[in-house]
Amino acid sequence: MKVSLMGEYLLRCVSDGSVQPPYSLSCPHDSSLLRAEYKSRQLEIKDLPGIWRFIDWLPVKGIIEKATGRSVTYKSQGLARELDLENLYISFNGYWPEKDANLPTCSFKDLEAAPTMQMLLDKGERSSLVVASAGNTARAFAHIASLTGQALVLFVPEKALERMWTIVPPGRITLIAVKGDYLDAIQMAEKVQSRKGFTPEGGARNIARRDGMGTVMLDAAVTIGRTSDHYFQAVGSGTGGISAWEASLRLKNDGRFHPELPLPRLHLAQNIPNAPIYYAWKALEPEPYQDNMFDDVLFNRKPPLDMPGGVRDALKATKGMVYGITDKEAGEARDLFEQSEEIDILNAPAVAVAALQKAIEAKSVSSKDIILLNITGGGMARMKEDHSRHMLQPDVAVSSWEDAALFLEEGS
Repeated sequence: MKVSLMGEYLLRCVSDGSVQPPYSLSCPHDSSLLRAEYKSRQLEIKDLPGIWRFIDWLPVKGIIEKATGRSVTYKSQGLARELDLENLYISFNGYWPEKDANLPTCSFKDLEAAPTMQMLLDKGERSSLVVASAGNTARAFAHIASLTGQALVLFVPEKALERMWTIVPPGRITLIAVKGDYLDAIQMAEKVQSRKGFTPEGGARNIARRDGMGTVMLDAAVTIGRTSDHYFQAVGSGTGGISAWEASLRLKNDGRFHPELPLPRLHLAQNIPNAPIYYAWKALEPEPYQDNMFDDVLFNRKPPLDMPGGVRDALKATKGMVYGITDKEAGEARDLFEQSEEIDILNAPAVAVAALQKAIEAKSVSSKDIILLNITGGGMARMKEDHSRHMLQPDVAVSSWEDAALFLEEGS
């Protein structure tokens, strides 16, 4: 199925508003992020599967028909009762058939992978896509690449290899195990993707990734009938917070979702002590790095914090807050959510639940506020019950980008 010119847009630098070519990943004059300015000022929900119902505000011309997952927004009963909240809405991004939630890798990274891959198809890109990930992103891209046949090279830290699986037969995937952490994987990928025959997915600079994640806010606004007062999410790079802010700006400009209201206040959470955004926002001296943490997908040593259009701008524009959550707080919050909502969740969204508890204790939110809690991954236990998984095995383990490049050249 081809849907022509549905996501028409101009691509502008946030810093100076200059228009750039539609598939750009960077601004020529500074470090500013790019942002899509869509031709459709008002969001029209299409009769299309999954995330594609929001194609007006996605930078794509067609759809991947087999990619049918999307966010599901529902009004909480169990957790809301435990926290004494009257208007707690949950954006569930995972696998929960009873809620019609069917993200195939149990993570909202599926929302990023599908439009990114479709953008490559629109562009006619035949080079191997290079992705660095601490786990969930790589799994999402492995799934969508297997559906489309796109060649994919994944750089993943060795300790995240257990998260590498798909529920469809794996496609043209090369899995490179990195002897290091997520930043090491990113740096290796950046070196390799600059070589002939490879193309970068762009990370936070990729508008398809950000606008895909932004559909969390779109689904919630359509479900609730207005934007929320508060938005809670656990973050590593903080790109999800940027995405929520950008989607909120579009909804405000739409004019039909109570534009007189302030933008949803961002409440971003990190797992301390590996929490660079938290320490930077609070102007605190960072605690020493720890090898073990509640969820290492929440750690990015170089988040897009201070660039124009980045995390700091998003927090300032929304009067946002950042929380530092301990392992103990996150573990207790996960237990509370799973018992009250009767679905398992990944470790990262448990950090967001703990942040919500802290906000209630600090009276940063009130019982009547409309609150959106992003559960960025869940339903893994249900997925294992319902589907067979194909575990991905590393093709090579490397300590340097030169070793990775040599391996890829020898295999080509």
